[in-house]
Amino acid sequence: MASLLRGAAFITGAGSGIGQYTAYALASHGVRQLALCDIRPEVLEDTSSELRKRHGDDVQILNLEMDTSKEDSVNSALNDTIKTFSRLDIAVNNAGIGGTPKPTAESDFDDWQRVMSVNLHGVWLCQRAQIRQMLKQEPLLPPPRGGRGVIVNVASMLGLVASSPKTPACAYTASKHGVVGLTRTDGVTYASQGIRINAMCPGYVATPLLKSATASGVMAAEIAKVPQGRLGDMEEIADSIVYLVSPMSSFMTGATLAVDGGYTAQ
Repeated sequence: MASLLRGAAFITGAGSGIGQYTAYALASHGVRQLALCDIRPEVLEDTSSELRKRHGDDVQILNLEMDTSKEDSVNSALNDTIKTFSRLDIAVNNAGIGGTPKPTAESDFDDWQRVMSVNLHGVWLCQRAQIRQMLKQEPLLPPPRGGRGVIVNVASMLGLVASSPKTPACAYTASKHGVVGLTRTDGVTYASQGIRINAMCPGYVATPLLKSATASGVMAAEIAKVPQGRLGDMEEIADSIVYLVSPMSSFMTGATLAVDGGYTAQ
């Protein structure tokens, strides 16, 4: 059976959570060259070890320390990726932070800037470097199914709706709305040049942090609003990202895909 995916992939926030499971999913569907990026380089070894356990020497892995909020760090990581793999076919901009969940009147400007620098500025810096590279290369597969490259920006369902007044997150919500706007604009701008850009908008997902909050009752009322009545699995988000970077979604660009158990459909 032919593999669904091919080429070289670049994933930010790959040391844990959705980024880690995205690396596993991409490799499972045929990607054999993976640049794994995280601001904490030590956590990348867990992802790398699991990939080698599953795929052995068949997979080529490049671990990169990268701060998405720093232009030089982003450009250096992209340059190292191209030096190693010669091209970039799939990019998943997943790195992000939650910040302090407060309403605007009670928020601190430093926290606002920190969230924006990672969640929005960081995605823009990564996407700019990725687009610049993709514009230089020829497609691995011919159009219309193929193109110069595919980018997925991991936003949030809070990039589509407001956060609850009971769990206000003004900076996080604004940053994720910004990611959706960036995705739509660049998705349209570069569509004719063979680059597809879409946004993944996960709902409440069973990351270690959220499971802990649920156990303590902090988020229990919010999760009860999910029509499917549960947290999403990280594998479910990763599988949806596979769809967005695959030829199966070749007529999608500038789009948002909500994978949230029905939360934003209410």
